[in-house]
Amino acid sequence: MSDQPKPDTLNEVGVLKRREIEARIVAPLLERLGQEFGEERVYELAREVVVEVAQAQGAELAGHMGGNDLAHFASSMDNWTKGGALEIEVVEQTDEVFAFNVMRCRYAEMYRDLGLADLGAALSCNRDGTMVEGFNSNIEFTRTQTIMSGADHCDFEYRIGESETSVELS
Repeated sequence: MSDQPKPDTLNEVGVLKRREIEARIVAPLLERLGQEFGEERVYELAREVVVEVAQAQGAELAGHMGGNDLAHFASSMDNWTKGGALEIEVVEQTDEVFAFNVMRCRYAEMYRDLGLADLGAALSCNRDGTMVEGFNSNIEFTRTQTIMSGADHCDFEYRIGESETSVELS
């Protein structure tokens, strides 16, 4: 019997619905573990796990997309915008830069509706930069504000670093 988990197919339900399901399970679990073992340490560990999972998902996504350059990454946006989950305006899209603003984020709305805005930042926003590390470690991520933290939009910029190592994946 293999120790390797089956490939992750949960995005088929849409990432927004997936995040809601995760939040409804994880929030009470983290709260209870925090009461038992200390909230600060439990939430620190949860953030670390989310980062590790996001990096692994990024690597898996690169394999699924057939490459790990910015064009492949940009074409993966359908996963996150599915069902109107994000309304984005592309600011720049070249071989070196993929920049966009999120004008509406139903992820933030969902976490706020559930009373979990702080957890939403850890479970969703926290993945944006780390997921791309797994996708291609030479893509640099910059974001200065998020709707989740109260801004009127999120500003995303993904930029190929100076030593790009984009590969075609099979």
